[in-house]
Amino acid sequence: MANRKLIAGNWKMNGELSALAELDAIGAAVDDYPEVDIAVAPPFTLIAAAALRSPDLIIGGQDCHANVAGAHTGCVSATMLKESGARFAIVGHSERRADHHESDADVRAKANAAIAGGLTAIVCVGESEDQRDAGDAVAVVEAQVEGSVPADVDPAMLVVAYEPIWAVGTGRTPSVAEVGEMHAAIRARLVATFGEAGQGVRILYGGSVKPSNAATLLHIPDVDGALVGGASLKAADFVPIIAAAAQPVG
Repeated sequence: MANRKLIAGNWKMNGELSALAELDAIGAAVDDYPEVDIAVAPPFTLIAAAALRSPDLIIGGQDCHANVAGAHTGCVSATMLKESGARFAIVGHSERRADHHESDADVRAKANAAIAGGLTAIVCVGESEDQRDAGDAVAVVEAQVEGSVPADVDPAMLVVAYEPIWAVGTGRTPSVAEVGEMHAAIRARLVATFGEAGQGVRILYGGSVKPSNAATLLHIPDVDGALVGGASLKAADFVPIIAAAAQPVG
């Protein structure tokens, strides 16, 4: 049986209080498309206000620290996120890996912390353009899954997001065959780690997802939803992606 689709928006470092008005229309999609789980990760500064304004949406954080507390200036713990109304945390996003030099071990520690704090961990993996061109994409991502995804947690608290780095924010997307191959490889790795329960871990595609390509991407086998960047900032762009996820296969 296919997994329930999850469409998650990552607002990145965008959005002031006025941007929360977009959540009204996004939140309405919860009633319009009850077969889809809808999530938004606004900036940390907006999590509490977003959770209060849109209780039907799944609100989350864009990162969390591996420690519960301590001398970590500017960082946010899973406990802090949970108290603010967050229900998930994105960890290991390609921009965090590149800009903040986060390793697989760092990402695994953050995923463990998120889950221990009562949050679902959305663990991001993905290859660079050079790795793709060299024919190493699948091997690279398999190694990232093995190194970044905790093996000793409840798999129901895990989501994996495949985001080819060269497609994030560029408007480029892999072919249907390439996405299918990668998601199948990730699924096999999850099953090897968690047994049959690995079939229930949702695998999202992320990388220039937009209304025009959402239906194609979301109907590829083992694509259980999408992690959406720029198109999640406006309901007019985000809701059609949610609608595409609600369409029956075939």
